[in-house]
Amino acid sequence: MQSILFQASIYLAAAVIAVPIAARMGLGSVLGYLMAGIVIGPVLGLVGSETADLQHFAEFGVVMMLFLIGLELEPRTLWDMRHKLLGLGGLQVTLTTLAVMAGALALGQPLPQALAIGLIFSLSSTAIVLQTLSEKGLMQTGGGRSAFSVLLTQDIAVIPMLALLPLLAVVPLAQIREDGSIERSSDAAAGHGDAHGGGTDTISALMQDLPGWGVTLITLGAVAVIILAGVYLTRPVFRYIHHARLREMYTALALLIVLGIAYVMNAVGLSPALGTFLAGVVLANTEFRHELESDIQPFKGLLLGLFFITVGAGINFTLLADNAAPILALTAALIAGKGVILFGLGTLFKLRGRSRWLFTLSLAQAGEFGFVLLSFAQQTHVLGQGLSEQLLMIVALSMLATPLLFILYDWLSHRSGDDSVDLEADEIDEQGPVIIAGMGRFGQIVNRLVQNTGFKTVVLDHDMETIQLMRRFGFRGFFGDPTRPELLHAAGLKEAHILVVALDDPDASVRLVTFARRERPDLHIIARARDRNHVFRLYKAGADDIIREMFDSSLRAGRYVLENIGLSEYEAAMAEKVFFQHDRAAVRDLAQLWDPNIPASKNEAYIKRALELDKELEASLQAKLDERAELEE
Repeated sequence: MQSILFQASIYLAAAVIAVPIAARMGLGSVLGYLMAGIVIGPVLGLVGSETADLQHFAEFGVVMMLFLIGLELEPRTLWDMRHKLLGLGGLQVTLTTLAVMAGALALGQPLPQALAIGLIFSLSSTAIVLQTLSEKGLMQTGGGRSAFSVLLTQDIAVIPMLALLPLLAVVPLAQIREDGSIERSSDAAAGHGDAHGGGTDTISALMQDLPGWGVTLITLGAVAVIILAGVYLTRPVFRYIHHARLREMYTALALLIVLGIAYVMNAVGLSPALGTFLAGVVLANTEFRHELESDIQPFKGLLLGLFFITVGAGINFTLLADNAAPILALTAALIAGKGVILFGLGTLFKLRGRSRWLFTLSLAQAGEFGFVLLSFAQQTHVLGQGLSEQLLMIVALSMLATPLLFILYDWLSHRSGDDSVDLEADEIDEQGPVIIAGMGRFGQIVNRLVQNTGFKTVVLDHDMETIQLMRRFGFRGFFGDPTRPELLHAAGLKEAHILVVALDDPDASVRLVTFARRERPDLHIIARARDRNHVFRLYKAGADDIIREMFDSSLRAGRYVLENIGLSEYEAAMAEKVFFQHDRAAVRDLAQLWDPNIPASKNEAYIKRALELDKELEASLQAKLDERAELEE
């Protein structure tokens, strides 16, 4: 017991000390965790053989991370990503596998082993890359979203890789019986636990004696069970838990969902990470999504940190010292080779500038799934132990270099002289009768009123923080420049009934109104204006209803003044109404005389008419008050 407590204290102390230092130095938390593992493992020797066992437990951080990623996606979103998943992701896995396989063949490896090495090194580190992209706020950039698509493809590709590896096995002579049949190794049959590939039973006892069609049926059945349970059992179970009125029960249920899915996927020899990701996608449309996110997030962060520490602590520096030159050279060659392929694919898929460099440098390493496939390849006699250890070292070193690659990206970004973040617009998969362009204070109130009255809106805004804040409060919005024609058409401009223009930039709002009116002469356009000049510009552009951002609040304040200076509430409200109606008509009148090329102070016709309208307003207000006084008498 004391030994367990001591080891736990060592790991936690290393994280608490190293990660804040790395964060303050701008190196990111991942490099801090990796360095902490190196210090307590190879350098000081404070942890030992338990690191490998602890790593299997810590890998549940990756499982939980993919569950949370799934919660952020919807099946429709995945379908919309199919071109990047199959195109960009599929090409990356295929080309990298072929390139690494060619290199392994050139170094003298047989074809089956070369193919296995290519498959292993085609994968990148989901855990490190997504964690770093999130910390740096790069997930929504063009490069970040493309990297996410490739990582998602790689995670899915692990399943066919696990199915293919046993077919590449070289069976030792000691396993061949006298009658020519192959003796099944108990080690190969049992496997070793891990959270990604096989868990506690990579080649499960449930599966090993079944024919191929039976394995396929059970595998498909497990996936079907996860989907159906997510669709039909989630709400009854959450209602049952709710009656207990204990906050910790929600946390227990969230952990049960993740661990239960991981066990089911282990039992059929599939990736628990993929299973939990699938469950997250199924639950993304439910009202329990935010509850699950808040319950799982702390465990995910802690276990991911522990996973990175175990990677650092597990590096065999003795092996590295004995084979430093070839291992370091192969690690550098792997990063450079994957980088060349990624750079080419980024160019092919029209990534430019910073986005292309981010895509290239973020995915140039090997990944944690490489540990899984290497272990599985050794168990199934595809790779020998000595070669596996060297490949394991290359995977670990390339992962260790990933934070340095992000530092290189930051350097390249600053050198380019462009500090702006190239964010890629969302793919809009909804349409509605009301399009709201702009989600500042003005647009938010309009959106809440319309939605809560029962009408559907499609919200567009070019501020990612605003869109993310909306999503946290349960309102869906799409990131992108509302003045871009393709985004407006994707939002349903051709079928919409109303367009609300609530942009902060006056010039952008005029451009948007002009385009929308040209595309849809029958569309009703409601626009927010900063001042009277902006009102006239919007009127000329074709807006139907124009609201000055301070006008209504100023009218209300004026009404309160009248109520407290001697008028009754009715009289003050009547005066407010008369002023509103008169001013609205006056603005339309003055718009005919307004000239954008002449300042209002020098437009004599404009000034003359404005003075006349003010006298008319005063006369109207006095007439209404006199009429009210006569009625009271």
